[in-house]
Amino acid sequence: MSNIDTSKFYKGLRIIYENDLWEIVEFKHRVMQQRSPVVKTKLKNIIGGSIQEKSFRSGDTFEVPDLVKRSSQFLYSDSKTFTFMDLIDFEQYQLDNKIIGETFRFLKQGQDVQLLHYNGVPIDVELPNSVELEVLNTEPGIRGDTVTGGTKPAELVTGLKIVVPLFINIGDIVKVETRDGKYLERIKKV
Repeated sequence: MSNIDTSKFYKGLRIIYENDLWEIVEFKHRVMQQRSPVVKTKLKNIIGGSIQEKSFRSGDTFEVPDLVKRSSQFLYSDSKTFTFMDLIDFEQYQLDNKIIGETFRFLKQGQDVQLLHYNGVPIDVELPNSVELEVLNTEPGIRGDTVTGGTKPAELVTGLKIVVPLFINIGDIVKVETRDGKYLERIKKV
């Protein structure tokens, strides 16, 4: 395991804090007059799913866990779990809904992802930077509105709601960034 200090924090970093695995959801460096700088963070417990806010002194160090990424495929989900298949040994793993969190809005059946294993146990899923999803519902595009740059709401096949340009129609395939859920481009027109 390696160590990292607060100056190297980034969103999505996984650290060991109080003998638990945590992911940094948000962080902000704060400098206060006549005091040492602090880093305010919002941490998500990877195993339990709980979220807490913590402040650390600038320069505090933390262990970075040794996580093993394994190529896997999302198979299906039910009301409590998501099932993935390892693409090397074809073993199936289930992750609890609490662990997946809002990531499920970017998952579609048959999609390749990276499962993160810690001490031989899958603990989290890592998505690619972008995914291609079909537009399930949106207002019809108005002819001639391709140049104005206007936007409208759209719902994708996974239930994710995003803002898309006016020329996007139901059935179009769009590329969406998984970090912030923003529309990137139209991949396939109906």
